[in-house]
Amino acid sequence: MSLKPPLMDLPIQTSDNGFYTGFSKSVAIYSKIIVAILVIWAVVFPEQAGRILNAINSFILANTAYWYIYIVALFFTVCTVLAIIPASGRLKLGVEGDKPEFGDFSWFSMMFGAAIGVGMLTWAVAEPVYHFQNNPDVIAGFAEGGNADNVRNAYKWSNLHWGFGAWACYGITGMAMAYFSYRRGLPLTVRSSLTPIFGKALSGALGNVIDIVAVVATILGVAQALGFGVEQFVAGMTRIGIGGMTNEAGTANTYGVLVAIAIIMTASTASALSGVGKGIKLLSNVNMVLSIFLLGFFLVFGSTFFGLNALFFGIIDYIMALPKLMFQVFRTDGIEGSVATKLENWQGAWSVFYWAWWVAFAPFVGMFLARISKGRTIREFVLGAMIIPAIMCFVWFSFAGGTAIDLTLNGGAGDVIFSRPDGDKIFAMVVYMLGQNLGWIMSALIVILLLTYLVTTADSAVLIVNTINAAGDEGPKARPHIYFWGIALGAVVAGLLIAGGPGGGLKAIQTAMVIGAFPFSIVMVLQCGALIKGIWNDTKRSSNGVQATTDSVVVSAAAE
Repeated sequence: MSLKPPLMDLPIQTSDNGFYTGFSKSVAIYSKIIVAILVIWAVVFPEQAGRILNAINSFILANTAYWYIYIVALFFTVCTVLAIIPASGRLKLGVEGDKPEFGDFSWFSMMFGAAIGVGMLTWAVAEPVYHFQNNPDVIAGFAEGGNADNVRNAYKWSNLHWGFGAWACYGITGMAMAYFSYRRGLPLTVRSSLTPIFGKALSGALGNVIDIVAVVATILGVAQALGFGVEQFVAGMTRIGIGGMTNEAGTANTYGVLVAIAIIMTASTASALSGVGKGIKLLSNVNMVLSIFLLGFFLVFGSTFFGLNALFFGIIDYIMALPKLMFQVFRTDGIEGSVATKLENWQGAWSVFYWAWWVAFAPFVGMFLARISKGRTIREFVLGAMIIPAIMCFVWFSFAGGTAIDLTLNGGAGDVIFSRPDGDKIFAMVVYMLGQNLGWIMSALIVILLLTYLVTTADSAVLIVNTINAAGDEGPKARPHIYFWGIALGAVVAGLLIAGGPGGGLKAIQTAMVIGAFPFSIVMVLQCGALIKGIWNDTKRSSNGVQATTDSVVVSAAAE
């Protein structure tokens, strides 16, 4: 059978008039209904919602550990192999003559800010501190929690969750969407990345379902990041003297949640209205500069030698253990309190949760990466979207988290840092290091940096959701739709935080996110197959003189 040109025409029905002009009504309306039902349910019936969501969440975490561990290993393998193989690595995410729209610094700034910046400010300190006290090596009896001999273990496990596997989740979705959109002229939306498998069937109901799943996963994944960010933003506001926003436990109260959400979503909606090339680019550059300044502070005034050791040995230990860590699944022996059961519980609470979070984040970050990566080669894309960001995470964890551990082990900090809520740990650390006055100034800077990350994440998510709803068209960004998704995203975060009650708000968001991530994880596995099939066939087309991209004169609608 002779090779035919690939599918280069995927019509998606959009409205020609009215409120939804330019939008796929099936995707936009049903997405809004699902999100609205979730918010109303969580607020009006918090106990029932919590009980049912927790039951579903427990079932998923107990029965899908293998699934999440293995699919993340798959994503990492596919990204790495495609970048290494010369025939695929040099393929451009675009056609001949396409040049990158953004310079390297702005490109990386937007990727890092939208994808992971918010979480970094919370977890760069909190996660190494937690794993320093407890991790699978401690549970298995190979190390003692809180002792110097457990530092390397702490970084091995921290790097696992924020390293190559995490960024491979974003990379595989972004690469798939960019490849089929920019090389074949298909709409920049999730369904287009599956055309080698499902073909023209994606124009109808099947494609609508896939895009709806992507929208819901995006809202819930971003809500998780914003939930952590809101808690930390409130902690920072309290540190700089704005009172009444926290409860006795030091976490955000209802008033604090509502004020923080109002500030964040107002700013992010205004930025979203200005588009990617203006507001989001500017904010991304600002938060990258502030991030470099803050990181420089920890490099110079923090525990520099301790951090260098943590970075060097943490990366070595992580890479050496990676083949095992990527495929290792802990299973209970059925005995409550046994080592095997504790290991399974730890993996469900940490590794499986993180993989679900990155999967839920993938449609948003993946489309955003695709949007700003036109003209890059696959090798450049993997380097910029998977390798370099992971190394940046390692650096942050080593010097920010390393300073906290060193101050506690050797600097006389005691429980000043470790005893604080996760969002407040970084503020407690800088105040301990600098004293009240200089600590206030640094805390204010961190609050500003955090706000830019939160706004960048939220406004990017709003634009991406609208792009999916508009069948991949970045043009029809009617203001009412931007306002709706800005308000809806804030409502999801606020509703679940408040419905979860004191100390349970983030758990409620986590539960909803894990549930929303599972359907999209199936889509991502299909994206791997579609990408491999598409690149394989395009390579054969090119070698046989058959049209493979839209830069040819004839555009065919033949099936893959």
